[in-house]
Amino acid sequence: MKRGHRNLKAWQQAMELVTAIYTATSAFPSQEKFGLTSQLQRAAVSVPANIAEGFARNGTKELLHFLSIAAGSLSELDTLIELAARLGYLNNAEELNGKVDEVSGLLMGLSASIKRRTTS
Repeated sequence: MKRGHRNLKAWQQAMELVTAIYTATSAFPSQEKFGLTSQLQRAAVSVPANIAEGFARNGTKELLHFLSIAAGSLSELDTLIELAARLGYLNNAEELNGKVDEVSGLLMGLSASIKRRTTS
C-alpha cells in the first residue's frame, strides 16, 4: 500500500497537533473525560485521518472532498480550544492556536495547489 500522505507537511503537522491536544487534555478534569476531552481529541484525530483517507481515494474530486472535511474538523477544533481556554482548562491555548493556524494554512495551500493542477 502506498502511503504518500506521510510525505505531506500538512499531515505531519496535523499529527503533531493531535499529540499536542492529547497532552493538553490529559490534565483536564475527570468529569470532562466523555465531554470536552473526547470532542477535542476526536476533532484533532479527524484532521490527519481525513488527509490520509483522501490520498487513498481514486480521484482528485474525492481528495479535495476529504481535505475539506479535514478543514472542517480543524475549525471545530479551533472552537473547542477556545471553549476549553474560556473554561480555564488550557494554559497553552496560544500555542495550540498557532498549530491550528499552521495546519490550516498548509491545508489551504495543498487544496489550492491540487485545484490549480487540475484546471491547467
